[in-house]
Amino acid sequence: MSDSTDTQKRVVFDFEIDFSNGGGLQGQEFRLDIEGADISDAELADYIVDDMRLLMVGAVRILNKRIIEEAHKRTA
Repeated sequence: MSDSTDTQKRVVFDFEIDFSNGGGLQGQEFRLDIEGADISDAELADYIVDDMRLLMVGAVRILNKRIIEEAHKRTA
């Protein structure tokens, strides 16, 4: 069992999503837990679109991506 001080890998990034029917969505300093030491931009884009259940997605841009290690801030 892990406690709240365990560190794990996270990816911190900005993103821009364009919708094919107009409009867009942006996120800054977005954080996701990752398995392993890295994640590709394409994997991040797919994850965001799937997790948010977005439809009519045109382009997805991943910007300012970096991998960090930090402790979980919420309890299990």
